[in-house]
Amino acid sequence: MSAAAQEVALFPLHTVLFPGGLLPLKIFEPRYMQMVSACMRSGEPFGVCSIREGREVGAPAVPNAVGCLARIVQWDMQQLGVLNIVARGERRFRIVERRVQRDGLALGSIELLPQEDDGPIGDELAVCARALQSIIDQGAAPLIESPARLESASWVSGRLAEVLPLPLDLKQRLLEIDAGTERLQRLRETLQEKD
Repeated sequence: MSAAAQEVALFPLHTVLFPGGLLPLKIFEPRYMQMVSACMRSGEPFGVCSIREGREVGAPAVPNAVGCLARIVQWDMQQLGVLNIVARGERRFRIVERRVQRDGLALGSIELLPQEDDGPIGDELAVCARALQSIIDQGAAPLIESPARLESASWVSGRLAEVLPLPLDLKQRLLEIDAGTERLQRLRETLQEKD
């Protein structure tokens, strides 16, 4: 593990989390109950990665190399043995090395990716911000935190990528883009293709 790398528990899911996004999770598998308990005690994040091969439950899935750190911001246990949490996406990372513990929990040595290049939304991409505002106004995206940052290309592109019904592999490719304006441009092209 290089000096820049750190080790985090990995949570492979059939979803993609972007920085600034909120992710509700229902935790019941013992390996993830222990992971979440440790993260709540320490305040440390865990890594959310979309699944490249395998399933969420059972044998450890193979994650995509780029994921997003997630920090628990809410939790409750209304039913014994089932923990409901909401995690907020923080920084993107790349898995350098992965190992699986005996209990099936995957750990990854990760390198944090550079902070996204975030630019203002120009006239050409303003349609994306208006589309997101419309989604928020209709109450169709309850897990978007206020205040809305509709001037930020990274924030708008992340929220749109989360709420739009896009294929998982496209969401993953969007996560891997380093610039918010570039991700927003790709989303605009995708929306135009669907028209």
